[in-house]
Amino acid sequence: MGENKNIRGLLLDMDGVIYVGDQLLDGATDALDYLRENEIPFKFITNTTTRTPEELIVKLDRLGIDVTEDEIFTAVSATLQYLKARGQPSCYLLLREGIKPLFEDFKEDATSPDYVVVGDIGARWNYENLNAVFNMLMRGSRLICMHRNKYWQGEEGLMMDIGAFVAALEYVSGKEALVIGKPSPAFFQQAIESLGLDRDEVAIIGDDIDSDIGGGQASSIQGILVQTGKYREAYAARSSVKPDFAIKSIAALPDLLESQG
Repeated sequence: MGENKNIRGLLLDMDGVIYVGDQLLDGATDALDYLRENEIPFKFITNTTTRTPEELIVKLDRLGIDVTEDEIFTAVSATLQYLKARGQPSCYLLLREGIKPLFEDFKEDATSPDYVVVGDIGARWNYENLNAVFNMLMRGSRLICMHRNKYWQGEEGLMMDIGAFVAALEYVSGKEALVIGKPSPAFFQQAIESLGLDRDEVAIIGDDIDSDIGGGQASSIQGILVQTGKYREAYAARSSVKPDFAIKSIAALPDLLESQG
């Protein structure tokens, strides 16, 4: 990337940056207060597919963070926008039960849907549902994944994410999944436009060097890597992605912004 301009707006990852599980990370509230007090526009962006935007608002409120629905952009929201733009395609939904009602406008087809939509289903992954989706793809269905993260940070440690299952389905079917969430350029495009700033004035702050930092830089914004959540020093050191900035946690964000003058 070229010489960075001062950061005027931010895209904020949530899980691993603001909180881990149900634990608010130290400094998160103060950092958000700083952004609001200094009128620095920001938007929360997340690949979380286990909660609706409304449920995320409730969670943040429980953690002491006030947020409005228009300040959150999720992979679930982006997937809905994508499908609605294509009329009323039939879908097979491999999603958490709490997310499925958001897709009630689309006919569900468990045999030959237009789209198979994959999100996080936790421990429900098994040979039976993978094989069922494989056969749908072989009959012509298209595969949508809300994201293809490798792993995430739970309160008990690192947890496998849906990316491995998506990769397996691609391998056996010979078909490439359409990725809706981070690091999709279209996902970043919508989030960046919502800030009303030039790309080189925007940064993403995240704990995932691939989806957050790499995805952001591929969309010509700056990347701030936090050393919380799923961050692992050895993995980051091996990565070809080099963040524009690296900080211990979101607690250091105000100092980083102040240092820019």
